[in-house]
Amino acid sequence: MEFESYDDAYNYYNCYAKELGFAIRVKSSWTKRNSKEKRGAVLCCNCEGFKTIKEATSRRKETRTGCLAMIRLRLVESNRWRVDEVKLEHNHLFDLERAQNSKSHKKMDSSTKRKLEPALDVEVKTIKLYRTPIIHHGNSNSNDGEIGNHIDQFKRLMLDRSDLDVIHAYFSRIQLMNPNFVYLMDFNDDGILRNVFWIDSRSRAAFRYFNDVVAFDTACLLNEYEIPLFTFVGVNHHGESILLGCGLLADDSQETYIWLFRAWLTCMSGRPPQTIVTDYSKALQSAISEVFPRAHHRLSLSLVIQSILERLGEFHELEEFGNVLHRIVYGSLKVDEFETAWEEMIQHFGVTDNEWLQSLFDDRERWAPVYLKDIFFAGMLSFSPLFEGYVHKQTSLKEFFHMYDLVLQKKYQKEADDDIVSADSNPILKTRCYYELQLSRIYTKEIFEKFQDEVEMMSSCFGITQIHANGPIITYIVKEHENEGDMREIGNFEVVYDKTGAEVRCICNCFNFKGYLCRHALCVLNYNGMEEIPFQYILSRWRKDFKRFYVADMGSNNVDITNPVQWFDHLYRKALQVVEEGMISQDHYMVAWQAFKESLNKVRLVADKHV
Repeated sequence: MEFESYDDAYNYYNCYAKELGFAIRVKSSWTKRNSKEKRGAVLCCNCEGFKTIKEATSRRKETRTGCLAMIRLRLVESNRWRVDEVKLEHNHLFDLERAQNSKSHKKMDSSTKRKLEPALDVEVKTIKLYRTPIIHHGNSNSNDGEIGNHIDQFKRLMLDRSDLDVIHAYFSRIQLMNPNFVYLMDFNDDGILRNVFWIDSRSRAAFRYFNDVVAFDTACLLNEYEIPLFTFVGVNHHGESILLGCGLLADDSQETYIWLFRAWLTCMSGRPPQTIVTDYSKALQSAISEVFPRAHHRLSLSLVIQSILERLGEFHELEEFGNVLHRIVYGSLKVDEFETAWEEMIQHFGVTDNEWLQSLFDDRERWAPVYLKDIFFAGMLSFSPLFEGYVHKQTSLKEFFHMYDLVLQKKYQKEADDDIVSADSNPILKTRCYYELQLSRIYTKEIFEKFQDEVEMMSSCFGITQIHANGPIITYIVKEHENEGDMREIGNFEVVYDKTGAEVRCICNCFNFKGYLCRHALCVLNYNGMEEIPFQYILSRWRKDFKRFYVADMGSNNVDITNPVQWFDHLYRKALQVVEEGMISQDHYMVAWQAFKESLNKVRLVADKHV
């Protein structure tokens, strides 16, 4: 979209804002070097940002909410003003009365209103569908002579015109099918594309149910794949990975990650993950601390071990070292055990001077399981790439978008199939333990089978001994045969049980790591006469009877009843919820179909009254 002048562009956005019920202001603008001629600007919602420390002492009411809605304008060679970037989502309600009295709308003269308002009906709808900006990519005009721009050119996506066409075609197509699809683009001051992020309504809604732990996968970026892909990945009620957003990044700098995390957080209605698991990166660590200060940031255990073995690639005892490392990391139950065994390992193999090993050991509280027992991971101490087997080092952007929908549809179909199997199946019980029967009725098939293994292995536990008591809190040692082939190998597991709240915690920490109780904790519950697993250890995230509507939830209270586009979005979401329910069974389908027919007849009656 282009305008004849800056004033035309400003007035257009101002009219659009007034129509919806918000005000605007100029966030920033820039001129050509040694000239007062304006060449770019960012216009934003006046709720952007927050008060400064000085302003915070003012008695004036706080009106800023950190809103990210904005447009970026740039003067192009044709001497016209082009819209380079549009962000339309607001994080606050619209206020038509307040907007009418804002400075930006008060100074709008009548001639401007007459000139621009007739076009709003058509163009506002186009903008609200996140119209893709026209992007010219290539060498920018170097006559500006700005050193900052010369440095910034390295922070850009290495895409050619055909790549941009592929992105544009995909975004345009998907928005016709999915009105709640959102994408955000990050440009430098010269309009060069640096980063792209997109997310659909299913991913946004799924995050409502599965926001306890999220993996941020940057393997393609860090390993210099043809496409610098990143993904946000969660785990669903079947223990399968699900997509929670993805995109392309120009680099792995702190600045880039901060932009991305803020964009993602905005799409998730400001709700951060409880735990985020990533690769080892100081830039990532700093960005997460700034954007998700309350989230637990931990490192993928598999990636840490992989990086250690890769760094020691020339080491002649690598296989033996790997076995020892694996035993120490996964087998240590106490901190002092881990630290003593680590020191013995690096001494034995002569790698005490390895700086990489030392840096990882210094950061051990972010990845070693023995330090992570207070954090819930839902089985995601480690994670695999969501597009593993589909995206390779030489995969082109065109090839990626060609397979993208196919991969996701395959995952959606598997989840639907798993839902049906879990709902209809009656698992074969392998023991007489009531705990097994209890969860066979509640959990999805995949999660129940993992729990069932723990119930079966209760038979390997013996010799429950009380070693300490402090009122209702009792500590036990549960002995276990750790190797079926050698009954002499016995493990001792400390389990704490609180009679008051029926709370149990094992030193192996299976519940926080995997989301279900271990055999040692089950033995102690049984020993204390608990006939059922306490309710706090039955998680709704694993239940097969929990209704999950993968449609972004925005209640009617957030709908601007004067805005036809928001009518569409709201009705579309509600209709999809009926469709989800209608797919449960043939009876549900018939009820939903009848409801649609009756609703359509009622709506037509309203239309007839206005004829």
